[in-house]
Amino acid sequence: MVDMIRARGLVKRYKEVTALAGLDLDVPEGTVLALLGPNGAGKTTAVRCLTTLLVPDEGSAEVAGVDVLADPQGVRRRIGLSGQYAAVDEHLTGFENLTMVGRLYGLGKARSRTRARELLERFDLAEAGDRPSKTYSGGMRRRLDLAGALVAEPPVLVLDEPTTGLDVRARQQMWEVIRELVGSGATLLLTTQYLEEADRLADDIVVIDHGRAIARGTADELKSQTGGERIEVVVADSLHVEATRRLLGAVALGDVQVEDRTLTAAVTDGAPALRRLLGDLEGERIGVLDVGLRRPTLDDVFLTLTGRTADEQPEEAAR
Repeated sequence: MVDMIRARGLVKRYKEVTALAGLDLDVPEGTVLALLGPNGAGKTTAVRCLTTLLVPDEGSAEVAGVDVLADPQGVRRRIGLSGQYAAVDEHLTGFENLTMVGRLYGLGKARSRTRARELLERFDLAEAGDRPSKTYSGGMRRRLDLAGALVAEPPVLVLDEPTTGLDVRARQQMWEVIRELVGSGATLLLTTQYLEEADRLADDIVVIDHGRAIARGTADELKSQTGGERIEVVVADSLHVEATRRLLGAVALGDVQVEDRTLTAAVTDGAPALRRLLGDLEGERIGVLDVGLRRPTLDDVFLTLTGRTADEQPEEAAR
């Protein structure tokens, strides 16, 4: 299978801060690769290098067979980019925004107008297409921005945190749109802070931290590294925390994390482990306010891989 995106040893420095520290990426044609990591990990810097918005200090990259450094204009003709913030002109209508993008790509007036109407329909914006985009909701503006990235029907799409800042409903709508793109055979590079988003949309995931890839694999493979599911228990009385830690530790994979009266631990066998724990808690007459299984989060992945949570920023990112 042909790689539509290929990067080797990408390095980008900002004075004393190294944003990328030798990043390697491969995105086969017709697949979705998610770059997963917290703010400051290097995701957006990687996107900017691959889309010619930044020149890397070291390394090489190709997009759709075109060398990013040798032929940046050729790369731009082959990609669609949707950034973290909707790049739309709020004084223009949705239709006018998309038509303008088509004209900038050299599609011609008639083709640009036709393509704009097609995309407004596809992204459920037809009724709002003749309204100024400043009247759009956040989710509508993000869909319009993504539609703009598709005007020229590029073979490669790069989506930089496409759902950050959206509410639950708008995020679900955006996921549906992205699934449709994937179904049509598009090649996507997606950056995200959300493990659930990567899980739902990506064929493969690269977890990055301090500008390096620290883990690669499918969502299931990454979850297996963090112990799969987790049991979380909230005890009614703080006096029972230590006893509960002992009981949960008996079914846990690794250490039990304790925060006030909440105890959490990774388990390998999910429901059977939970049933055993509930029986043990009842046998020792330990009251609980809440107990259940939950899936690993980005914090769980990062805690396992790096020893810190995703919210704990590296020193370089905080500067």
